[in-house]
Amino acid sequence: MVPRTGAPAGMTEPRFYDLLLLSWFALAAITAFSLLFIAAPYGRHVRSGWGPTIPSTVGWIVMEAPSAVVMALLWAAGPRRADTVAVVLASAWIGHYVYRSLVFPLLRRGGSRPMPVAIALMAGVFNVGNAYLNGRWIFALGPARNVEWLTDPRFCIGALLFAAGFATHVRADRLLARLRGTVDADYKIPRGFLFELVSCPNYLGEIVEWTGWALATWSLAGLSFAVWTLANLLPRALANHRWYRDRFPDYPPVRRAIVPWIL
Repeated sequence: MVPRTGAPAGMTEPRFYDLLLLSWFALAAITAFSLLFIAAPYGRHVRSGWGPTIPSTVGWIVMEAPSAVVMALLWAAGPRRADTVAVVLASAWIGHYVYRSLVFPLLRRGGSRPMPVAIALMAGVFNVGNAYLNGRWIFALGPARNVEWLTDPRFCIGALLFAAGFATHVRADRLLARLRGTVDADYKIPRGFLFELVSCPNYLGEIVEWTGWALATWSLAGLSFAVWTLANLLPRALANHRWYRDRFPDYPPVRRAIVPWIL
């Protein structure tokens, strides 16, 4: 939570921030429960009844770009915009979302497949709120970190997890893209890399990445994003795993959904 200074009660930004952060954790729990029963209708789970659609490439840009833009704006406007630790953290965040909003949508195949506009907009709104919570904490509302933080074990372990998770989901994304030789080719069984152990190593990588972020920032804002990532991607991985097993009778029985040998 944001430290208090004894100012009179009112809807100040620190109070608004605290309320939003608490709501974020509650919404993550509700989302996780809902997604265990209803798969979000995009990608292989797309279906009618969710209103107008746009090409999925456009949808991914609409979803992911706000996170990079908001973080960059908070960086530019924040009082710590020149602090080394803040710059390192913001650069990692923006680098991830440049990949997610520009590289990934153009790398993936099947970009003309439909995505409900509602899904893209809801995800975009989430990313605005999520970037606000993390960016304002880094650049204004959280404790200022001096450069020694970059050698703190929490930051070092978090940075290693962040880098390993990012590398894992990028590698998995590229293998999935190569699997479909034409733009709208049908789905096939992924092979190689961590796909030999789990159906969704891309999701596993993102969970590891944002767990690392929570450690590196050592903040409730970072933890909230790690919780949200798990709440969103664990049910999605379970749904994808069921989809693969239903679609392919020869799907490797040793594979789990997202955690090797366990889940």
